Amino acid sequence: MRRSDREIKNMDEIIRIMEQCDVCRLAFHDEDYPYIIPLNFGFSHEDGRVTLYFHGAGKGKKHDLIRKDDRVSFEMDCAHRLVTGSEACSYSMEYASVIGRGRIRIVPEEEKYQALGILMKHYCEEELPFSNTMISKTTIMKLVVEEMTGKAHLKQDKAN
Repeated sequence: MRRSDREIKNMDEIIRIMEQCDVCRLAFHDEDYPYIIPLNFGFSHEDGRVTLYFHGAGKGKKHDLIRKDDRVSFEMDCAHRLVTGSEACSYSMEYASVIGRGRIRIVPEEEKYQALGILMKHYCEEELPFSNTMISKTTIMKLVVEEMTGKAHLKQDKAN
């Protein structure tokens, strides 16, 4: 990382950033170019291990790509604020982000309910019931993170 002064290695700080993000972008291997999609997500963390969960339809391009190669990269960011200056080159952007990689798989039926609960918890404090019909129609993907890092440039950080 070029700007090591902005790197975040502390897991608690990385988790705080993830809690603020509402979209995670996944990058899949696809022929000549990466295939990137934005997804809603939830996550769990235990003993320094992070697992991301995503939901969607049961078929489509991302499922085809997972079957070919389960290695993916991810990115999420938040806390965006334009920092203005007296000239164009003095403008900057405040942000916090997390990037990483790991392996993704489809969650089996018996794990779906728990995974959906983790997804919902990220967006809603209230625990709501799930429709069995919707659970059966929903596919859940589970990304076991192998490596990740955080980065931030916020108002309290040192100047460029």
